[in-house]
Amino acid sequence: MPKYITTIGLEVHAQINTRSKMFCACPAEYGADPNTHTCPTCLGLPGALPVLNLEAIEKTLITGQMLGCSTPEISKWDRKNYFYPDMPKNYQLTQFDLPLCIGGGVPLYEFAYPKDAQKNIKNPGKVVKLTRIHLEEDVGKSTHTGAGTLLDFNRAGTPLMEIVSDPDIDSAEEAFAYLSSLRQILLYGGVSDADMEKGQMRCDVNISLRPEGQKEYGAKIELKNLNSVSAVRRAIHAEIERQTEALDRGEKLIQSTRRWDDDRGETQLMRTKEDAHDYRYFPCPDLLPIRTAPLLAEAKKRVPELPHEKCDRFVKDYAVSAYDANVLASEQSLAAWFEQAVAAAGSKVPAKKIANWVINELLGVLNANGVTLEQSPITPQALSELVSAVETGSISNNQAKEVFAEMFATGKTAAVVIKEKGFEQVSDTGALEKLCDDVIAANPAKVEEFKAGNDKVLNWMTGQIMKASGGKANPKILGELLRAKLG
Repeated sequence: MPKYITTIGLEVHAQINTRSKMFCACPAEYGADPNTHTCPTCLGLPGALPVLNLEAIEKTLITGQMLGCSTPEISKWDRKNYFYPDMPKNYQLTQFDLPLCIGGGVPLYEFAYPKDAQKNIKNPGKVVKLTRIHLEEDVGKSTHTGAGTLLDFNRAGTPLMEIVSDPDIDSAEEAFAYLSSLRQILLYGGVSDADMEKGQMRCDVNISLRPEGQKEYGAKIELKNLNSVSAVRRAIHAEIERQTEALDRGEKLIQSTRRWDDDRGETQLMRTKEDAHDYRYFPCPDLLPIRTAPLLAEAKKRVPELPHEKCDRFVKDYAVSAYDANVLASEQSLAAWFEQAVAAAGSKVPAKKIANWVINELLGVLNANGVTLEQSPITPQALSELVSAVETGSISNNQAKEVFAEMFATGKTAAVVIKEKGFEQVSDTGALEKLCDDVIAANPAKVEEFKAGNDKVLNWMTGQIMKASGGKANPKILGELLRAKLG
């Protein structure tokens, strides 16, 4: 059987999180009662004129800067003409030949791949090339029922970025990593909430197969109805299998659009088209072109430290592993929480120890209790206090875990819980010296064994002193004193 080369391109629509819509002052808000956020402009009524949303333009330019895009000196808006029931004007205000962002690329982060694929990444460090990012208006929402179709125009006119990749993706796993990495970058930039369940980020997949050795691409098949990153992965695998079987049978594939049925695990034909649809683009007569230079200058000031840059800094500045850095930098709020804890602890506690507690203890208990980081009863300062107590030997690691659990349950500080539980350890050198002297004087034979080279005696003596102190002797100070007295 012949082998086939898979080529994939993605078109991602991401709503921009502005307060108002793209061309009018209606609220761009999710979850309102149907058709309550509308006006003559977003309903396409005669005589209504659009007005540009400056924040939407700047956030698109921020996205372009984060992804390494260039921006033309002049950008303009066009009308894309087609009939669609949830676009009341029967044309969409979009950008055709002079979009805000051109080129660029999306880096595929190692930990953005599916977990079962992270150990076998075929193209580590890959950056998927972009064709363009243009700004347009979203359409309304159709709800199909047995009696007909219901239309909600609240979403119509919401600012929408269309992020178009080159046909530069080779597998379902790379598509998964692309969407996960892109979503993380959009969230870092504060430009989109990118919640696929709410329709704030949507994706169409273009996929084709061709025999090895053939230069021209095979027929482009478009996949729709993809509502999660994992669904995109499953749909691509199913479509590759379907196209492979068809080509093996000698069938000729034609350009078409198919929908993904996640329940049945298969793609289903929606429509075929031999040629690209003619949308009859022309410049919008109601909107003037814009000069991008002053807007781009403002956008550049708002570009954040990106996820991969933050990871590199964490590894360098805090001596954490690449894995730890990726977990901590996965969300801006988590990264900021970690850095606040490190700053509160100061130089007396290694940042790696703070990272271990955040990743292994804090995230685990938050997840188990369905609590967000913002709702956590343990503050960065409280965690740093607890870890400092462990580092100074005031409490043991096992005791610290018990204290941590009580802190999470009650919101009390580490010092308060340690006192309540009677975990305060004796660190007074004079008191500890007396305990050491008493045990040494009572066990001369053990002292001679130690001096003869039996180091295990030290542990035995330490145990005797801990027992005499009721378990409250500071083990770190105790060990130093005992070794010094035994010579």
